[in-house]
Amino acid sequence: MKKSNNRNVAIVGGGIAGLAAAIAFRKAGYTPVVFEAAETMKPVGAGLGLAANAIKAFDKLGIKNEIVERGRILSSFTIKDEKDKTITYTDSLKISREYGIDNFTIHRAALHEVLLAQIPEVKLYTGKKCVDYVIKENNVQVLFKDGSSFDADYLIVADGIHSAVRQKLVPGSAPRFAGYTCWRAVVDNTALKINNSYEIWGSQGRFGAVPLADNQLYWFATVNSTANNTSFKNFTIADLKTWFAKYPQETAAILNSTPDDALIWNDIIDLKPISKYAFGNVLLLGDAAHATTPNMGQGACQAVEDAAVLYDELLKGGELSNVFLSFEKRRLKRTHFITNQSARIGKIAQATNPFMIKVRNALFRSLPASTKEKQFKKLYQTDF
Repeated sequence: MKKSNNRNVAIVGGGIAGLAAAIAFRKAGYTPVVFEAAETMKPVGAGLGLAANAIKAFDKLGIKNEIVERGRILSSFTIKDEKDKTITYTDSLKISREYGIDNFTIHRAALHEVLLAQIPEVKLYTGKKCVDYVIKENNVQVLFKDGSSFDADYLIVADGIHSAVRQKLVPGSAPRFAGYTCWRAVVDNTALKINNSYEIWGSQGRFGAVPLADNQLYWFATVNSTANNTSFKNFTIADLKTWFAKYPQETAAILNSTPDDALIWNDIIDLKPISKYAFGNVLLLGDAAHATTPNMGQGACQAVEDAAVLYDELLKGGELSNVFLSFEKRRLKRTHFITNQSARIGKIAQATNPFMIKVRNALFRSLPASTKEKQFKKLYQTDF
């Protein structure tokens, strides 16, 4: 660790991006202060994927082993049609051997716990929702919903897609609806015994299952919708069973194992790519900068990549405003690619027209292995 730096760094957002950034600053010799909008830092969320690029980023931050211990290796991933026939199959272990690193799945709460454990000396304040900021002569005043404020030399904005600071910095950068809504949950996998990850692409939407560590299973379902559809918002497990009744029997078994109060529902949204992340002594990170749809499983991965690249630039030294500009230069093209590609995949995967589904499935089945390998190469190769 470098010797302590007395520059005052405030991080708004205590999620994956904010905590990973705090680790990066701490390892580089800074003592950041983290402000989280939630009243308590309690385990929340469902499952997520940590692809090889994210594991590389954790390695850069020096916490790869801690993450891997809480996760589960993703050995394969299959996309199937609603008749349970394979559309495309990915041997993740083969790919991991090529890149020398595995893909993992993990419960979001477990990831959050690991990140928190790395920064016990960092001050973290809860119940502090950032609603505005004021640039002063030599610092940034961060304003919170409870009427309090904090003066910082530098501000890291990692408070998610609805960030008020980003919307002030980049007017018109409001979240955009992707055209479909989502339910998800984590259930006990003991009786289900599902060992491989898969996703079903059918006329009623998508249904997927991802095994996690500790004998848990993460599942998700996406259906085309209008934004904030109250009918879907009030869906129960019984409603989902009816909706996906024609899907493979395992779908009903998973839903039967899920209590209604375990359901997490939200519309799928992302952020149209913006042209700047660095604004003097203010820097946007994670979903506040480049929120993406979950179709590539890269939301959390890109937040962790942000922290790794930021750490890489911090180690080079220099004024932090210049570090932020260097970070921006390295991250814009890649994060724009992820956001745009994920949006395209979502539109393809959410097709409901029978003819289009037939053409799509035939096209995907005919893709040579080399094409898929090229796509993974672009995704997993990083610049740190």
